[in-house]
Amino acid sequence: MKKMSGHNKWSKIKNKKGAEDARKGAVFGKLSKEIFMAAKNGGGDPSMNSTLRMVLDKAKAENMPKDNITRAIKKATDAGDMTNYDEITYEGYGSGGIAILVHTLTDNKNRTDTGIHVAFSRNGGNLGTSGSVAYMFDRKGYVVLDREELEVDEDTIFELAIEAGAEDVQVSDEAFEIYTDPSDFAAVKEALEAAGYEFARAELTMVPQNTIAIDGEKLEKLEKLVDALEDDDDVQQVYTNADY
Repeated sequence: MKKMSGHNKWSKIKNKKGAEDARKGAVFGKLSKEIFMAAKNGGGDPSMNSTLRMVLDKAKAENMPKDNITRAIKKATDAGDMTNYDEITYEGYGSGGIAILVHTLTDNKNRTDTGIHVAFSRNGGNLGTSGSVAYMFDRKGYVVLDREELEVDEDTIFELAIEAGAEDVQVSDEAFEIYTDPSDFAAVKEALEAAGYEFARAELTMVPQNTIAIDGEKLEKLEKLVDALEDDDDVQQVYTNADY
């Protein structure tokens, strides 16, 4: 257990969210898929479906309209609806040897394959085989508390996170970033909720075991590749081991 300084991930997310405000329709479309899959696999009642509850928290953070959420859940729980999405993960490298994981949800694998291949080839990247970079990442629970919205000291958050089972707390002027083992994610999240805290973000994510510094022209190429991947409607998340 450790308390660390650093906020690369949250700063990056905040910057991305600003850009996404201009394309909320695409963001809501991706969230609708996640809500649909969570409800289809575990039922439409969030009180009985922790995965759905987590996705709804993410949708709330993005200010997704309730009507969109209701439609996605209703569609998933309609016995006559035959819609389904396959989860496919692509692995590869970007400029500067940066490892990239791309998680997708698709109803047309050929379309998704083509889109991912084009994004990599046009932006200085190379697709790898299954397992070529996945071993460089660990699955973790990730909870962010926005310090601008809180009046609380570091020790209070740190002690609460420790007692709930968190592995790591990173502190910056902007946020408290709390990392957990996936099995402890729900317990940590619930402890923070019980203490009255609202989350800027709460999700299961992929965290690189080590990062690679990148800047200049290589960084520009990497950002173009990541942007191209994230602009694909079938892409849900893009993870890298870049240290910006």
